[in-house]
Amino acid sequence: MTDKEYFYWLSNLYNIGPKKIDMLLQYFGSAEDIFHASIEALTELKAICRTDSGVRLFSDEDMDGIINNRNRDVVHHRFTKLIEHGIQFITKEDCEYPEKLRHIYTAPYALYVKGRLPDPETKCLAVVGARECSTYGREMAEYLAGAVAKEGIAIISGLARGIDSYAHHGALVAGGKTYGIMGCGIDICYPKENINLYMEMQKEGGIISEYAPGIKPLAGNFPLRNRIISALSDGILVIEAREKSGSLITVDMGLEQGKDIYAVPGRVTDCLSGGCNNLIKMGAKLITSPKDILEEFIPGYMQEAKRTEKEGHIPEGNQKLIYSCLSIEPKHIEEIAILTKLPMDTLMEQLLLLELGGMVKQSTKNYYMRFF
Repeated sequence: MTDKEYFYWLSNLYNIGPKKIDMLLQYFGSAEDIFHASIEALTELKAICRTDSGVRLFSDEDMDGIINNRNRDVVHHRFTKLIEHGIQFITKEDCEYPEKLRHIYTAPYALYVKGRLPDPETKCLAVVGARECSTYGREMAEYLAGAVAKEGIAIISGLARGIDSYAHHGALVAGGKTYGIMGCGIDICYPKENINLYMEMQKEGGIISEYAPGIKPLAGNFPLRNRIISALSDGILVIEAREKSGSLITVDMGLEQGKDIYAVPGRVTDCLSGGCNNLIKMGAKLITSPKDILEEFIPGYMQEAKRTEKEGHIPEGNQKLIYSCLSIEPKHIEEIAILTKLPMDTLMEQLLLLELGGMVKQSTKNYYMRFF
């Protein structure tokens, strides 16, 4: 067996997590030595290793798991299948392992990757929020993630339905990089409806999991994977989150890791915005446009943005009138006609010109919104 195969074996032992793996490696020196360790040596380890409160770290079941799963042929076969399916196996022993992950609490010992890991020189923004998001949340996720990704900031999220999916999609449409952190085996697309996104992200970013192929998307896995989302990011953006939301777990972990927190505000009567509005009250930066994020990530960005704005196209005449009555909330064309008092044929012509100029977007048929 190769060194990689020994490490693969070690990282897939039942109930042997990052803390126990670190303890085993400290005691025996290498994964190969653990594989060949005698029953006497393992028994001695079990007697010595205890928690701060004096409880034994390793159980009899843990020892049995190590002893009864030392089958070279099985390990070699499974690892070979991993490589055949284009899955990278990266451990803490490898230089490719992300430095941002190494020193967090219970850092995953191994990662499974389809595509690639984020470039360590690239800034990353985590985008999290409600699964059952509103149209407003969807548009904000796609717009903000896309605008930020276009400037070279990688987008990290959990590939869940809702805000996660729209953020990934927005980054891809903008031609940026995006990375999905899974709460299940790397070979499982969850939810299934995200299969196209799952495949496309492997070309323009990557799919990352601490779980080996075949591990089902159990509920308990998802809060754990949030520590990876927050650790790999340089800041966390929350778009639509209830007062008690899973997204706030990511925020808590991010705060422990020293990350900056950003939040998109919402209406005070909207339950989906309770979590975001509370974050803003507690000190998270209020986000109303990509500039609010980019000025934090890119030195001198605001000066450059002002210069570009002066050189850019500013709507005039009827286009200015139409543009001024639009917002991130889509409006039906008949409502726009009432607000602008323009004839329908003139309105449609000017809306088309604004669309072609990249200033207005038709979110659904006959519903228009503007970009900030």
